[in-house]
Amino acid sequence: MRTRRSLSALFGAATLVLGLTAAASAAPSAVADGKPCGYFATSKDSFYNHCTGDGSNVVIKVDAVLAPDYDTCVTPGTSWLGPRSKVRNAWYAGRTC
Repeated sequence: MRTRRSLSALFGAATLVLGLTAAASAAPSAVADGKPCGYFATSKDSFYNHCTGDGSNVVIKVDAVLAPDYDTCVTPGTSWLGPRSKVRNAWYAGRTC
């Protein structure tokens, strides 16, 4: 009986570890039109690529350098946010516009 419980516990632990490993490695690297989804920057410019299949517009929060952060509405596809020296990051604000 004790052996059966130990084997059950070992099997459960192994399943948990393998499940977590598979979930971590399955994280998608979303790309649309060769550009990453969300914020990305080139050597000079900052962009936000809104990847969607439903055509929705969304609000993003823009992390501005030496200026207040601001919200803006972006359409599907890539939107130019400004020079890289003025924009540090951007992310989905959780609502549509």
